[in-house]
Amino acid sequence: MKKPIKVEDIVKKKKQKTYDKILQEDSQALDEHELTGNLEDNEAFLRSVFKGCTDVVIRPFTVLKTVKAIAVYVEGLTDTKLLDEQVLKQLMLSETFLGENHQKNIVDFIQQQIISVGKLKTINSLKDVVKNVLEGSTVLLVDGEVTILSLGISGGERRSISEPVTEVVIRGPREGFTEDLNTNISLLRRRLRTPRLKMESFMIGEISQTKITMAYVQGIAVDQVINEVRSRIGRIKIDSVMESSYIEEFIEDAPFSIFPQVQNTERPDVVAANLLEGKIAILCDNTPFTLLVPVVFWGEIHSNEDYYEHFTMSTFLRIIRLIFIFMALIAPSVYVAVTTFHQQMIPSKLLMSIIDNREPTPFPVVIEALIMEITFEALREAGIRLPKPVGQAVSIVGALVIGQAAVEAGLISAPMVIVVAVTGIASFTIPRYNLSFAVRVLRFPLIFLAGSFGLYGVTLGVIGIFIHLVNLRSFGIPYFSPVAPLNIRRLKDVFVRAPMWSMNLRPNLTTNDENKVRVPTGQKPSPQQGKKK
Repeated sequence: MKKPIKVEDIVKKKKQKTYDKILQEDSQALDEHELTGNLEDNEAFLRSVFKGCTDVVIRPFTVLKTVKAIAVYVEGLTDTKLLDEQVLKQLMLSETFLGENHQKNIVDFIQQQIISVGKLKTINSLKDVVKNVLEGSTVLLVDGEVTILSLGISGGERRSISEPVTEVVIRGPREGFTEDLNTNISLLRRRLRTPRLKMESFMIGEISQTKITMAYVQGIAVDQVINEVRSRIGRIKIDSVMESSYIEEFIEDAPFSIFPQVQNTERPDVVAANLLEGKIAILCDNTPFTLLVPVVFWGEIHSNEDYYEHFTMSTFLRIIRLIFIFMALIAPSVYVAVTTFHQQMIPSKLLMSIIDNREPTPFPVVIEALIMEITFEALREAGIRLPKPVGQAVSIVGALVIGQAAVEAGLISAPMVIVVAVTGIASFTIPRYNLSFAVRVLRFPLIFLAGSFGLYGVTLGVIGIFIHLVNLRSFGIPYFSPVAPLNIRRLKDVFVRAPMWSMNLRPNLTTNDENKVRVPTGQKPSPQQGKKK
């Protein structure tokens, strides 16, 4: 009777090849195997490459009644109905070409007179065959020919265009990006109908072979920034790219900074507007989130709806947003500092009310604040992760029940519940989730500083945050511009939103000097005056 195999025995066996070595050998095998005119050899090689890939179909058929051929495609990535009706049916029912066509090779004849597919190209290596098949194309190999046809008839199920969930607007376009890269590119083309909108493609991921597209408007985007983005994307070496966040972490200037240095969005109108300001978009296949670089801090607190409403309303909302962002950052820490070290700053009646509410509470104010903040974040996370109907009930009912029960039990004071609730509401006013997350995380060290040093600690922490923001760069662009360095002419679209007819220039740090003008001067509307007769 054989002894059972132990784990130790498996570990002691000869070390297996690393995956990098396997990939290198596969690539070398594809490079070394030359394409021949013998269809049987080519088919045998492709079957060995796709061995175990049950979704890859190798379909033999006869071209022009006499010539053998095969079609290679991936089931689910190809529009099989179009393949059957427009390709295979046409090829199998066509008569043998004679007369003036006898001097043409079969591939040229098929390409020019039989197949009516619009997207068609020729390839000349088996490595390109494998690449095109896995990208969703259908490849045709004909016996006796060394030229191969690749047909762009990709298909399969895709999510339809819908309104973005993370960026809801009252007024504005309702379209959002999908997981299909070609669809996303078409959404951009609809908004920027100019040949100056350039698209550069990259293939990243040794295994996933994910297609990445860099988009910019030539003549508006700065050449140095374009080259830097191209260089950083080209340096990425990774086995797979599942989402655009993989790319984001490789191209940041300060990878350990908590503040977002790359903007992400699901809205094509936001991408188009940023491209016209000289920014560069990075679109990734299989995700609806598009990246935008360079990024400045003030752009993260602006909503895309600011430009769709009247400038007075947008200005009012921006001011409210700025106030509440600052409140979301420092409100709990200021409360902790004042109630712990600076009680003399509180009016007498309010101080007596706080003392009465805190009398049964067993914890110091700083511990009380940390407990409430952590509980609030847990409820927020639970509301996001649970199914939508259940999540809303958990986040709302949970907050009410836990808060009321904690106050009645004497574990938490009522003023602390109010402060944390107002802080949570304030954090919801931040348009970008990444910036909102940074503000929420920074609240905790500020609470520690407030509990240790009072308002001096809070002030020190806020100054440290501002110093960090001023020193940040996004692809060489100052993160806090145009406030630091100060550019008064560019403040029309920072704290306020000036009328469209007065915002004459594009951002000076992200656009080419030759195309600064966005809106020509002299377009301020005025009542028409009747001509004197």
